[in-house]
Amino acid sequence: MSDTDGAPRPLPLAEHDLSALVEDWLEWSEAADLLGVTVGSVRTLVREHQLAQAVPVTGGKGVRIPALFFQNGEIVKGLSGLITMLHDGRYDDREIIAWLFLEQPDLPGRPIDALRENRGAETKRRAQAMAL
Repeated sequence: MSDTDGAPRPLPLAEHDLSALVEDWLEWSEAADLLGVTVGSVRTLVREHQLAQAVPVTGGKGVRIPALFFQNGEIVKGLSGLITMLHDGRYDDREIIAWLFLEQPDLPGRPIDALRENRGAETKRRAQAMAL
């Protein structure tokens, strides 16, 4: 795919291979253990858009949550608000995960890494612009 000027057009977020972008995935039970809550609580966090989930293509394993969404036994600071904001902007979990794990040259790096390194302000500004 390319634009009229011949420059390659970026792949739509929904078409990215999440198993190529996200190295480690957790089952809901593993996420629950990490957070010290029940699987039902993890289900609620997903339903309320405080966490995002997807089915990685490789292996056909069930629904999983990216392991990098957790740090020091908690959800990464700022992640829940960002996920909610993008959901409000009509992005689904799969698109949100792809965006979080794609390199952003003007950030620089991946949004998930910026959040984990407490550099979330610019990531949130970009998410706000996308959600509008």
